Amino acid sequence: MIPIVSIVGRSNTGKTTLIEKIIPELRRRGYRVATIKHNIHGFDIDHEGKDSWRHKKAGAQTTVIASPHQVAVVEDANRDYELSELRDRYIRDVDIILSEGFKKNPHPKIEVVRSGLKHAPLCTREDNLIAIMSDRPVDRGVPCLDINDVAGLANLIEKIFFTIRNSDGGL
Repeated sequence: MIPIVSIVGRSNTGKTTLIEKIIPELRRRGYRVATIKHNIHGFDIDHEGKDSWRHKKAGAQTTVIASPHQVAVVEDANRDYELSELRDRYIRDVDIILSEGFKKNPHPKIEVVRSGLKHAPLCTREDNLIAIMSDRPVDRGVPCLDINDVAGLANLIEKIFFTIRNSDGGL
């Protein structure tokens, strides 16, 4: 089963920036990475007037847009799916999934904390918190790494999720 690690934190703490930094570091180490971004407000990746938009507008439940380089699925949803459902339904051939925006879920979490934002913590160890990334020391009983320590975060992810590797370097 593909492990899921949720990057959580209050608004404007740097969750997206952290994900942008950790993806290339994990890829450099040979891991295949997928991401799942949650947007409670909804989104639109299709554009009015385009053929695929017209297909959905005509009533298609699911539309797949495919090119030699990318595939996108636009599918109606009757509820907000859980991370594990999204993983099982859509994601294949990766070693790890990083999620953003799913604050309440059972998967391991890394919380981003900024000193300039005076907010209460989102997670505790009981919420499956495995680390804090911050610009100041934060004691919640889990490792606290400097927010710019991407190599340290990659080391932690490797230690927790990829401790067993085949002799050829594969997982």
